[in-house]
Amino acid sequence: MLFKKWGSLTLSIVITAGLMTGCGSGETPSEQGQDSQANLNATGMPVVKEPIELDFFTGKSTTNGSKFEETLIWKTYSEMSNVKVNFNLVPFETLTEKRNLALAGGDYPDVFYSARVTSDELTRYGAQGVFLPLNDLIDQYAPNFKRLMEQYPDIRKGLTMPDGNIYSMPSFYDPALLSMLIGAPLWINEDWLKQLNMEEPDSTESFYEYLKAVKTTDLNGNGKNDEIPFSATGITGIIDHVKGAWGLGNRGLGHKLVDVEPGTGELRFTKTLPQYKEVLQYVNKLHQEGLLDPEIFTLDGGALNAKGQAGTLGATTVPNPETVMGQKNFIGLGALEGPEGEQLYSHVKVPMVHVGAFAITDKNENPEATIRWMDYFYSDEGALLYFMGKEGETYEKDAEGNLQYTQDITSNPDGLTQDQALAKYFTWLGGSYPGLVKEDYFKGSETLPSSLQAADKAKDHAVEDIWYNFNFTQEESEFMSSVGKDIQDYVTEMEAKFVNGSASFDQWDEYVNTLNKMGLEEYMKVYQAAYDRYKTE
Repeated sequence: MLFKKWGSLTLSIVITAGLMTGCGSGETPSEQGQDSQANLNATGMPVVKEPIELDFFTGKSTTNGSKFEETLIWKTYSEMSNVKVNFNLVPFETLTEKRNLALAGGDYPDVFYSARVTSDELTRYGAQGVFLPLNDLIDQYAPNFKRLMEQYPDIRKGLTMPDGNIYSMPSFYDPALLSMLIGAPLWINEDWLKQLNMEEPDSTESFYEYLKAVKTTDLNGNGKNDEIPFSATGITGIIDHVKGAWGLGNRGLGHKLVDVEPGTGELRFTKTLPQYKEVLQYVNKLHQEGLLDPEIFTLDGGALNAKGQAGTLGATTVPNPETVMGQKNFIGLGALEGPEGEQLYSHVKVPMVHVGAFAITDKNENPEATIRWMDYFYSDEGALLYFMGKEGETYEKDAEGNLQYTQDITSNPDGLTQDQALAKYFTWLGGSYPGLVKEDYFKGSETLPSSLQAADKAKDHAVEDIWYNFNFTQEESEFMSSVGKDIQDYVTEMEAKFVNGSASFDQWDEYVNTLNKMGLEEYMKVYQAAYDRYKTE
């Protein structure tokens, strides 16, 4: 079965095709023929007796190569499993548009892999039969993933749609690996901190004092006064890092607009609270005093990394300055204490970070083999292959049994960066991949000593009760994708305006009233209904 390349479609074609294909085939795996099951090996490798071929719609980051099939990982696994995968690559920048066209037009492949399928799409297209229910397939053919769900019951809660079906397998970070859940700590330049003879900031006030000192001191000694106290790709990172100092975000980064009122346990919309206003006033002060990069609202990752490489940054939020900027002189901060004594490290992601990382469609003639193929990467053996490759070729073990990449990767003789060298062998760079991430096998920036040290500082104040994703009914999804999206967009717009000063804080009541008029009460009712289901699953 060949997967036709998707392309630009007129709106009328998309709508017509969507109506024609809306119900999917409706076939269960057992109805798709006995041949695929006869060819299946129930356990072990290869997955199938005779080779099969599958087509994947696949998200691709800029750090990955352009031909997945030629990398070590997929060459090796193709030989092991007897399954040849054609990875039809779509850049993450255009992924949402291409995925929507493919689903609406019916021009989709056997599997959506690393394609960031949303819970809303899983609910909608699962009900139509486009995505196959995986409940029985997991039970029969995915022992590794089944074991993981038993160990972490919240996985099943987060994957189960309102109709009771599971339509996807996720990217799952080991909850014990806090550095991975933090992702991008708040980093400061340790060399500059020492030059300033300052203590490591442990509060919003001392962090402010550090940034102010950076602005007024020629720390890099070039006489240009080009030091940038804080820079990032937007203001979201700094807000998410400091809001815990006002007690906000107490259920983690998976729910940025809603958390729980301490004491009562009731849901609250955080973006209208007085504490949130104070968070924005704090960040506005940083902006007004020139402590934020003037380009922070438009900066992309490449430009940010270039500024870091030039040695001009006093603080930033990236996975690790060592890997993306070549700077080893940064340390990550722990939870900052706020003006009222609050100290919560709320910048913690959901362990199940991508719900729809892997979904099988009704066009797949080998669903049992496909889920067996995927299940391997939820095992320790599969994770080792996926992230580290082959011993002696891409990694070695030290005397204590710790894994490390070979010199060809870490100190490439051709001058390649580590990420460039890795791209010849692996496809996990850029994230979104389905599978299991554990410290033992994952050697990205989040497991460098500096990242682990940053996580160690954060752990005592880190969010404990992390909410996984809530799944909405089709009716609720329609509301959240219309009214709910308008509310989120308005919050984001006003957040920037309050920080950059184009909106005065005298307009705060008007901002809150606008959200109420937009349907905030109904928004919270929908959220409550999803939360109630989440608690009882």
